[in-house]
Amino acid sequence: MSDTEYTPPKVWTWNKDNGGQFAAINRPTSGAQCEKELPVGEHPFQLYSLGTPNGQKVTILFEELLEAGHKDAEYDAWLVNIRDGDQFGSGFVALNPNSKIPALLDRSGPEPFRVFESGAIMLHLAEKFGAFMPSDGKARAECLSWLMWQMGSAPFIGGGFGHFYAYAPIKIEYAIDRYAMETKRLFDVADKRLAESRFLAGDDYSIADMATYAWLGLLYRGFAYNDAATFLSLDEYTSIGRWVEEILARPAVKRGQKVNLPTGLIERHSAADFDKLAD
Repeated sequence: MSDTEYTPPKVWTWNKDNGGQFAAINRPTSGAQCEKELPVGEHPFQLYSLGTPNGQKVTILFEELLEAGHKDAEYDAWLVNIRDGDQFGSGFVALNPNSKIPALLDRSGPEPFRVFESGAIMLHLAEKFGAFMPSDGKARAECLSWLMWQMGSAPFIGGGFGHFYAYAPIKIEYAIDRYAMETKRLFDVADKRLAESRFLAGDDYSIADMATYAWLGLLYRGFAYNDAATFLSLDEYTSIGRWVEEILARPAVKRGQKVNLPTGLIERHSAADFDKLAD
């Protein structure tokens, strides 16, 4: 791979050698790459995921539901190692044709069915249990708006900033600057909102906070992309800092963050830092 200026050809063709850390598993086609059945446990919900920000959204919600007394929210959490290509196994692709974690099998009723995309899973569970989602029209709309804001923002932070800052095989100043700018803009959006409101959707903690915390909280506290918090000067977002500390104090959040943690996160931090992840 060259770091010289690139002139795109008239028609793009896949160059596997340009795939970087994920070259062995990524390709421009969808579908299963191998036959692999998924394990199934005894609980009503079967979650296939990894403790990345998108994965933590759902495990935090499950733990919050259990903490709130919803005993029917018991779940089995199965680790899907995306670096090993587990997401391209036939069983997982049957649950999520987009081959991204998390994916959920809901067996709580007479007929099991799949739910994929973290926002869809959170919305499904919140509505099913009548929890962490306002029922009032205006408050519900605010909650959904912030939830969808987070879903739309994540690719700029993860696939944009995180990829080019931490994972790309070469450092491209333009790409890092572009997505660092966008990540800081998104932090500023949330910081301004949290300066006027206790939580994103208002006075009450909701799935919008859980989804957003999984991304912004991990970054703010230095547990993502080689301590990108320092590079991005995230300590200047004081309202986010207040909100992060309040959410982190919740026991269910502490538990949810520890489910199916990726080994890469553990390897990049000392044992003491790992303990602090949910402290």
